[in-house]
Amino acid sequence: MLYIQQSLGPDEELVHVGHFHWMYTIGAFLNILWGLGLCIFVLVASVLVETRLGVPLSPGGIPKDAGWLDLVRGLHPGIKILSFFLFVMGLMRFASMMIQKVTTEIAITNTRLVYKRGLVARYVGEMSIDRIEGVNVLQGVLGRILNYGRVMVRGMGVGEVVLPPIEDPVAFRKAIDKARSI
Repeated sequence: MLYIQQSLGPDEELVHVGHFHWMYTIGAFLNILWGLGLCIFVLVASVLVETRLGVPLSPGGIPKDAGWLDLVRGLHPGIKILSFFLFVMGLMRFASMMIQKVTTEIAITNTRLVYKRGLVARYVGEMSIDRIEGVNVLQGVLGRILNYGRVMVRGMGVGEVVLPPIEDPVAFRKAIDKARSI
């Protein structure tokens, strides 16, 4: 919220601040689980292909009485690198989503709507409250149940601004209406 507080005008006051919903954070953590799951799947599938189908995937061959860990250690380095790459991709997607969450600021003041995002490069979308033509709330079934969704704001001559998934999008729309009436 640092940018919005710094950019407030002399007679400007905050009406509402939008926050990411907790489901966004769960989705970010699920990316780690998907990466780990794919990593394990590739390793287990490779071991099963070698032991059950007899396709040689180990450079030196495997002894018959080897355990699972010995089988995984004996796999071709390319398979191990692929499985590691899948896990790292899950971690990277998690980091990307969390950085987006931390660096995004969404607020309504009595004069404008401010949407700021970006860590190194900053993108700021501002729209004057009196130039807002319409506000749409986009919620799916899960969004209705857990009270989160996207807000799409249409402005005159500005186009559309689609905000990321926020908690209580109906209250955000009402805050825009409140700021328009002030």
